[in-house]
Amino acid sequence: QVQLVESGGGLVQAGGSLRLACTASERTFATYAMGWFRQPPGKEREFVAAISWTGGTSSYADSVKGRFTISRDNAKNTVYLEMNSLKPEDTAVYYCAARYRGSVGRYDYEYDNWGQGTQVTVSS
Repeated sequence: QVQLVESGGGLVQAGGSLRLACTASERTFATYAMGWFRQPPGKEREFVAAISWTGGTSSYADSVKGRFTISRDNAKNTVYLEMNSLKPEDTAVYYCAARYRGSVGRYDYEYDNWGQGTQVTVSS
């Protein structure tokens, strides 16, 4: 079981940027595909972005494509989500998730391990 800890959330004005980080406890982090999901207030959790264990493949939700970038640093056991041109509708709790030896996944049931989440609030 890998433990995941998110950081970097906060309050930002519309049009601003934030970078989220998710650090894993597992020394075999490089064998996990990683994903970011979010849960807006009063809504279901939704897919944001995912990256393969090599970093060579990534996938994005249409709503964030061109604004968000997922990346990973396997030497630091960390996956990042760079968020630019933020909109009020990006307000949510953001979760990172890990999928052992899996390909890029867009559904939460594909992931075995979850962080506690970090709040992102975008003001208009």
